[in-house]
Amino acid sequence: MKFYVAATRQNDGKTMVSLGLMSALHKRVENITYMKPVGQQFRIINGEKIDKDVILMSKVFDIKGNLKDMSPIAIPQGFTEDYILNGDRSVLAQKIKSAYDRLAAQSDLVLIEGTGHAGVGSVFDMSNSDVASLLGAKAIIVSCGGIGRPIDEIMLNQVKFASDGVDVLGVIVNKVMKSKYDKINDIVRKGLARKNIEVLGVIPFEEVLSNPTVSEMLEELGGELLCGKSGLNNVVEHFVIGDLIAHEALDYFSGSTLLIIPGNREDFIFSALSGWVLGVTEKYHISGIIATYGKKPSKRIIDVVDRANIPLIAVNEDCFSTASEISKMIFKLRAEDHVKIQKTEDLIEKYVDIDKLFDLIKND
Repeated sequence: MKFYVAATRQNDGKTMVSLGLMSALHKRVENITYMKPVGQQFRIINGEKIDKDVILMSKVFDIKGNLKDMSPIAIPQGFTEDYILNGDRSVLAQKIKSAYDRLAAQSDLVLIEGTGHAGVGSVFDMSNSDVASLLGAKAIIVSCGGIGRPIDEIMLNQVKFASDGVDVLGVIVNKVMKSKYDKINDIVRKGLARKNIEVLGVIPFEEVLSNPTVSEMLEELGGELLCGKSGLNNVVEHFVIGDLIAHEALDYFSGSTLLIIPGNREDFIFSALSGWVLGVTEKYHISGIIATYGKKPSKRIIDVVDRANIPLIAVNEDCFSTASEISKMIFKLRAEDHVKIQKTEDLIEKYVDIDKLFDLIKND
């Protein structure tokens, strides 16, 4: 058994859905594995390029399969240009097919996760629809919440899959605004039914799944952790740039705030610590502090921040550049994000018809 998970665009929650489906299907199939044939974000493990989502799934579900089989192709910088000039599709196809065959021989079910929408990868002849066709897998399409745009994008992707001989088992509409959930759940199902598209689930938006942790910020920014290691899993809901008078910043410390300030603004750091000092962290809560311009606070300040279990990270960039970089980041789910993983599993169990999905792939 096998199926292919694709999305209508980047950041639709495809990996989140895949993880939740893996968890739910584990209760129905003992021997299940995961594969991401073409990856774009990878790490080097034992000299091999392994997609980050493969690392996530292998850790969360303790998958014993060969990581390289789970991630046969990872796209480094310059890959597409080199392929256009010198590439051979048959080489890529053989890598993917051989890796899949080895995984399938040891498993009862293979969840295959794609990269973006149906056409991603066309530049090197390995789009999602190409790969799904190569592996003989039917597809599930994950789309973002709404009515008009999701249906339009789902149909566009369905056409691409159909052109390569890939059937679409159904769709999962993700990140639906809670205030509009009942309306969208009803109308999007009726709209897709008119197109003969099966809706397997409609999932409400959960902000906690979109908010990064301080640990992710540290990794993406490549900064230096000065203290507060125990607080690295703090969630960041928004950030404040230290361009105010220190005491005025308190009005902006609500929720889980990341403070971005020059490292020598010790007055600001003390203001940020006021919630901890006064025991009112619910009102003035700092998830982390990023010290910019390569300036580090004095040791006595670092010691106080450490006692508050607040991560303090030093970066060389200025405040504005750091904030701009964070705004453009897309954060991946990680094995250490236990709260997010549990929330993901709960959402999939509650809002996706797993029995219907299982029947569809079992009878394929």
